[in-house]
Amino acid sequence: MNNNTPTRLYLSEEEQPKKWLNLRAFMKNKPAPMLHPGTLQPATAADLDPVFCKECIEQELDETTELISIPNGILEFYRAYRPAPLIRAYFLERALGTPAEIYYKHEGTNTSGSHKLNSAAAQAFYAKQDGLTSLTTETGAGQWGSAMSMACAFYDLDLIVYMVKISAEQKPYRKALMETYGAELILSPSNTTNSGKKILEKNPNTGGSLGCAISEAIEKAVSTPKCRYVLGSVLNHVLLHQSIIGLECKTAFDKYGITPDIIVGSAGGGSNLGGLIAPFMSEKLQGKSNVKVIAVEPASCPSFTRGKFAYDFGDTAQTTPLIKMYTLGSGYIPSSSHAGGLRYHGMNSTLSQLYHDKLIEARAVVQTDIFDAAVQFAKIEGILPAPESAHAIKVAIDEALECKRTGEKKTILFGLTGTGYFDMSAYMQYNSGAMSDYRPTDEELETGFKSLPAT
Repeated sequence: MNNNTPTRLYLSEEEQPKKWLNLRAFMKNKPAPMLHPGTLQPATAADLDPVFCKECIEQELDETTELISIPNGILEFYRAYRPAPLIRAYFLERALGTPAEIYYKHEGTNTSGSHKLNSAAAQAFYAKQDGLTSLTTETGAGQWGSAMSMACAFYDLDLIVYMVKISAEQKPYRKALMETYGAELILSPSNTTNSGKKILEKNPNTGGSLGCAISEAIEKAVSTPKCRYVLGSVLNHVLLHQSIIGLECKTAFDKYGITPDIIVGSAGGGSNLGGLIAPFMSEKLQGKSNVKVIAVEPASCPSFTRGKFAYDFGDTAQTTPLIKMYTLGSGYIPSSSHAGGLRYHGMNSTLSQLYHDKLIEARAVVQTDIFDAAVQFAKIEGILPAPESAHAIKVAIDEALECKRTGEKKTILFGLTGTGYFDMSAYMQYNSGAMSDYRPTDEELETGFKSLPAT
């Protein structure tokens, strides 16, 4: 084990990456194109224009440009909290008795508490550049809504956030944070949109889902002048913005002469995982690396491990373009687990293609196991992780213990996507022994699969 590595692998401002990495440019098997839901033809920039900012559309459709420059107006915002810490988990290594070296990229050092601010800043900047005055979005656990609230306050834009109802009830202080930054927050599904009303008519007691909230946010955006919709995961331009995470890791590792053998990331829609692995996977696709990548998802919403690779809508109301991805069906309503940021029915198309081509692995873990890992990590490393992050922690620990069993000295990197200070109700439930696990039955999953469109 290299015990000469510092606890924190620092980068100077000059070493900070100035370009994002477009992973699709390195893929021989490109993700399938988005399809217009009416014509079933590949979606064009004109099709997407009523919903998204112009530069985001261009980035979404770009499959050839390897590196895309980050505008100065975004780099200025990044300087407030980037580069994010890359930390050697010496205490965790010692507690586990493993020969593995464990590193984690800590993305929770900004007020939003997560990696989401990386794309929120970019999308708000582009909205301002387009002359827009307001944006709409959805949020599950609240990290994305918090990040977007911060970004809109910085770039002087109004924001409406549709927050999944059950998540808002579990995390009331997220609502307070978003409102502090000036956002208007609406619990979803709501009676403020036609799509919300239809969902409530069908299931008046629903706790909601990200798919429901997306439907409402899009409907509001397209019916409001000088307004567009912004999304915190799933789409490829979001993965592009999040590549700053992996690029910082790669720059720091190269600086200190470190090569990761295993990369572990939590996976809901894919933004954190895709951003973390981007430069390492680009090398793997070029035959320069054989890094092992593990996506970790909740057993209650197992889109990779139990989903179907098919074209599907991104929202419950079925208004979005069709995306070919691993999905449980847009009609699937996940259980009310505490990892709200991972409670989405589908996975990003790029990551789905990589998984289909067996370039990444996936594991599904139950809620009590991830909280076991979260508490263990908090006691040893001194950081209380978000439930979403704890999925990656759980499998990183598993891999480190496997190294202990075999005696192999592997280097493990995982993404600590955010902090758990707004998740105390979940920790209270865990500490009291009231937390339970949930795995959907095949019959329950089949209900979601029935909502898949015929293409």
